[in-house]
Amino acid sequence: MNRVGHEGKGESVWLGWFLHTILWEFARLADARGERRRAEVWRLHVSALKASLEREAWDGAWYRRAYFDDGTPLGSAGNAECRIDSIAQSWSVLSGAARPVRARRAMDEVDAYLVRPGDDLVLLFTPPFDKTTRDPGYIKGYLPGVRENGGQYTHAAVWCVIARAQLGDGERAAELFAMLNPVNRAASRAGVHAYKVEPYVVAADIYAEPPHARRGGWTWYTGAAGWMYRAGLEYVLGLTKHGEVLRIDPCIPPRWPGFAIRYRHGSASYQIRVDNPRGVARGIARMDLDGVRLECPAQGIVLRDDAQVHRVTVVLG
Repeated sequence: MNRVGHEGKGESVWLGWFLHTILWEFARLADARGERRRAEVWRLHVSALKASLEREAWDGAWYRRAYFDDGTPLGSAGNAECRIDSIAQSWSVLSGAARPVRARRAMDEVDAYLVRPGDDLVLLFTPPFDKTTRDPGYIKGYLPGVRENGGQYTHAAVWCVIARAQLGDGERAAELFAMLNPVNRAASRAGVHAYKVEPYVVAADIYAEPPHARRGGWTWYTGAAGWMYRAGLEYVLGLTKHGEVLRIDPCIPPRWPGFAIRYRHGSASYQIRVDNPRGVARGIARMDLDGVRLECPAQGIVLRDDAQVHRVTVVLG
């Protein structure tokens, strides 16, 4: 969308959420370096940015995508094309900046308008650019429903999975993950013929309009593969490493009885079992390390490179 705001007066809503996230993290880094004044300046800007996003970007049921140089909104219910965009909604959640009620409503609208269960697609936006009078840029050079122009842009689709997990909706996060999992494209002969690309790597995009709906685009090189790995491992299964600390905070479908992970740390092996006896999506009731109850599971496990086999039991509830 290189011509949305090309005169320098337009605004990007999703990049507003992204800037909010980055500045907040950089403020933490500045604090760690003793640069308190710089951190405070950034936090003040973050606060003003958050207020502006809520005041100017909310469209009534979801967040707009951007504004053209003349102030015309994009990603608004009043637009004939690109009426709703997924990234502005998912990053309202990922940033942690949006009002919780609005963030959840925005993701519900993504489900309503951009998730297409029959084709197993999570669209970037809809409707595609075709006859719009305002030129959004080279994105319009793609046919409607192809690549970024209203198809599934997998990089953005994975952010929808992460957003759902962050909202605590393990069922929906897993459902969307299954839609994006390329191996499922080969579950039937019809799926293979529609997809036409390798089902063992992530496709950067999947077409959304007839006669090419469900056809995979570029494969092998997309950054969506790394994000999809993180979505599954860190946000659904809840396994994250911070320095020498391993934290476990799953967000799974309540119907899952549990799962197991074998995690290697240097010469040590951690055998992790997660049990879900009460059928919940999230919440740790108990965590044991080598038979000893951990008083504060949220603090995680201090990893040891000791050539031993450690057993971790997590009970959700």
